[in-house]
Amino acid sequence: MTKVFTKEVVDDLADKLLIGLTPEENKMVLDEFDKIDADIDRLNAIDGLGEVEPMTHCLDDFVYELREDVEEESVPIDELLQNCDNYVDTEIKVPKVVG
Repeated sequence: MTKVFTKEVVDDLADKLLIGLTPEENKMVLDEFDKIDADIDRLNAIDGLGEVEPMTHCLDDFVYELREDVEEESVPIDELLQNCDNYVDTEIKVPKVVG
C-alpha cells in the first residue's frame, strides 16, 4: 500500500502531533518526502537486494577484548574541585534542568 503525502495529509499529521506547520514548512516536509521516496525507489531497483542478510553490527567480525581491571590511585578531590566554578563541600553545583 502506497501512502501519498499531500498538503492535507501533512497538515493533519502535524495537527495530531500538535506542531502546526506554516505553508512554507508544509512544502518543505512534502519536498523531503519526495526525496525520501526517490531514494527508496533507487534502493528497490537494486537487483538481489532482498536476498542480502541484514547486518547486526557494522563490524560483524569485531572482537571484544576486555582489559583486566587495574586499581589506580585517584586524583584528590580538592585538586579536582579546582576546575569548578561552583561547588559546596565536595559536590559540584550545576544549573537546574528540570522544572
